[in-house]
Amino acid sequence: MTDFGGWEMPLSYPAGTIAEHLACRRGAVVFDVSHLGTVRVEGPGAFDRLQATLTNDLTRIGPGRAQYSHLCGDDGSVQDDLIVWWRDDEVFDVMPNASNTGGVLAALGGTDTTAARAVLAVQGPRARTLLASVSPEAAAVGRFRVADVDWQGVCLAVAGTGYTGEDGVELAVPVAAAPALCAALLDAGVAPAGLGARDTLRLEAGLPLHGHELGPGITPLQAGLGWVVGWNKPGFPGQAALEAERATGPARLLRGIATEGRRPPRSGSEVRAGGVAVGTVSSGNFSPVLGHGIALAFVHPDLMVGDPVVVAARGAEVPGRVVGLPFIGKG
Repeated sequence: MTDFGGWEMPLSYPAGTIAEHLACRRGAVVFDVSHLGTVRVEGPGAFDRLQATLTNDLTRIGPGRAQYSHLCGDDGSVQDDLIVWWRDDEVFDVMPNASNTGGVLAALGGTDTTAARAVLAVQGPRARTLLASVSPEAAAVGRFRVADVDWQGVCLAVAGTGYTGEDGVELAVPVAAAPALCAALLDAGVAPAGLGARDTLRLEAGLPLHGHELGPGITPLQAGLGWVVGWNKPGFPGQAALEAERATGPARLLRGIATEGRRPPRSGSEVRAGGVAVGTVSSGNFSPVLGHGIALAFVHPDLMVGDPVVVAARGAEVPGRVVGLPFIGKG
């Protein structure tokens, strides 16, 4: 167990992080992600409040859908990245990162319902097949769809999103029913996985983590997430700064780097090209699937896929090259 954003989280189970990682790539695992916040925003003004505060454009979706979005500061930097579950016409569940729930609540209003539910994420190429033996209705919820499902007299809010690069669903379940649901998933053959595997999986998938690829001084454009910005909708915090950055081009961009050997690149390591510093690693680790080190790094925008680089840290220099993202494909 480990502390994460004020929550006591399972870092790994007895099988270990690499075994859990490969179980997700080849079968199905369940993560306890109850540390994610839930802010309920509802009522006649809920849509307008979210539309005026978050970067993405809710008119692109509708009730019964989920959308990835950002909450930005006036300078365009990402204060939090989150998922909006559009539960009903005037009911939205906004899912922030653990340590940012208070800030999202202050920005959006609404009610913090985090303590009333647990969230179990079932991920992997066999996730829906195994989940179907527990709840066929939950397994049928499509990608970025949201639905309420009855399970043994308990209402589950189910969303087809994920953070591993694999298919899967998230199950928001009332706290009292969470142990029984988790036990049912394990009995169905879904393996438990912890925070360590969740991080190596999202890194292989090239997905950002707040505090590393998103946060103070980092904009959606620098992180390669310009598609999260609804450029044509009326003003939201940071819009002017993002429009100015789009006009001039970001001074740095997030790229993938594959390094030679098993030694993992680490956050904060310097990236060099031609002997010159060109950027910094934001996240790095060993890839259990590829068998070598991988990293996400903010680098000079002229650095292109295929370019050779060196990752320097702790007196060592590890050769590598810039690669396209994600590092591996789904399944």
